[in-house]
Amino acid sequence: MTLTDLVAHTLPRLQALTDAQASAKASPDVWSAKEILGHLIDSGVNNHARFVRVSRQSGLELPGYAQNEWVAAGGYGARAWADLVSLWAAYQLQLAHVITLLPPPSLAHTVRVGGGEAVTLEFLTTDYVAHQQHHLNQLWERTGA
Repeated sequence: MTLTDLVAHTLPRLQALTDAQASAKASPDVWSAKEILGHLIDSGVNNHARFVRVSRQSGLELPGYAQNEWVAAGGYGARAWADLVSLWAAYQLQLAHVITLLPPPSLAHTVRVGGGEAVTLEFLTTDYVAHQQHHLNQLWERTGA
């Protein structure tokens, strides 16, 4: 599934959730749907930079990011659900556009993220979509949607 397809498939379902559903937390240390979507926005920001940088230079070593700190700093739990959904969708569509513009030879460029194993840019883009889907599945489970 492409990122564009994922957004098209997911957006109506996200829009159907209420702010109360999206705000509910099973426990203080478990992310709400708002925080999960915020994490996916943060992931987009971090991966956007990776996609662009790795498309220009192979062999980079890039840092990971502290996802819990990013979610806390983003204050996503206090945002309106509709605003988060709009931001998530718009940013994912921008990233889908960026991915289509990556020069095909650059897809073989390699990168290490957060001290991990070297992966190709192609893997990074594919894994990004899988990461989105993984967390959206968590969101559906936590909201019962």
